[in-house]
Amino acid sequence: MKSNEAETETYLSTSNRISGVIVLVIGAVGLLDIVLEWRTASGLMVGSLIGICMVLAYCGLIRPSVTLRPDVIVLRNHLRDRVIPWNQVAGADVADILRVHTDAGRFRAPGVQLVMRDLRKQRVGGRKVAPDSSVSRADLVVGRIETHMEQYGAVDGGEVKTSWARPELAIMGVLAVVAVVAAVLR
Repeated sequence: MKSNEAETETYLSTSNRISGVIVLVIGAVGLLDIVLEWRTASGLMVGSLIGICMVLAYCGLIRPSVTLRPDVIVLRNHLRDRVIPWNQVAGADVADILRVHTDAGRFRAPGVQLVMRDLRKQRVGGRKVAPDSSVSRADLVVGRIETHMEQYGAVDGGEVKTSWARPELAIMGVLAVVAVVAAVLR
């Protein structure tokens, strides 16, 4: 199976995204209530804390993903991104979450994870795993990674690059400073 060279594939946990969106909507309603009703320094402090919780929910539930590009694989973890060229990838497997193996080490990617119920079913070996289970989806991702390794592994892409989630960390830092200033001023 040859993939389109300009194609980018992104894999993520749908249940985590749904939970994250629910948390963000609840947080937005709380922020709206504070803006409309509670316009004091205490309200600013509480609003900042709710904002920090919303950023943490985004980082923990929505942000993690695995992106396969023709030149690299991008592992977006909670607060860090790893960009790994295909010539550096030695393999991939799934224990509880996706693990990508390189000569430099093993990098974990919570964007693709197994549901414990499906993991227990697989270990017991009883009933066959359903085609829409997390095990089947994880196997699909591992298969796609192996296909990309075969197609693009011969091209020299450089070294593994690691970067922090700067916008998310900056937003949390600003909100923390606002919360501290509001606490001092009240």
